[in-house]
Amino acid sequence: MMSEKLLKGFNEQIKHEFDAANIYLAMAAYCKAEDLDGFANFFIVQGEEERFHAMKFFNFINEIGERAIISGFGDPNNSFDSVEAVFEAALEHEKKVTGQINELMHTALEDRNYAAVNFLNWFVNEQVEEEATFSNLIAKLKRIANNPSGIYMLDNELAQRVFTPPATEE
Repeated sequence: MMSEKLLKGFNEQIKHEFDAANIYLAMAAYCKAEDLDGFANFFIVQGEEERFHAMKFFNFINEIGERAIISGFGDPNNSFDSVEAVFEAALEHEKKVTGQINELMHTALEDRNYAAVNFLNWFVNEQVEEEATFSNLIAKLKRIANNPSGIYMLDNELAQRVFTPPATEE
């Protein structure tokens, strides 16, 4: 059984993860409008990952016999000054998500809910990876600045990204 506080936090995280998917779709739309199809693909795949994360929470809640609650969210930002600004906003968003996951972990540890702790460990590791990915791409964007050849090469690199859900639960 999950405490009311932890269950509420898990249900809120479902909302946050679906919200993140929308945020990344808005970022993809910006990139698409700038004729950067590879960058758009990167954010579309990122959105798919976020929906996968939301469903992990949804499924976990149901597996432990609790009730998942789905709620809405606001409109994402659709205006950016540059591709670098898009990635900076994405990194800030991932830092916010890291804080949310850490708060859930804190509550799970307080509650001595070790099933939830085990489940959340996957997300703790995922957030390290997410922040590193965005930090790395921001560094690349700063390095190439507005060099058309560099942007073209990075756009081609990001076009190769695909979403592959983990084969087994980690």
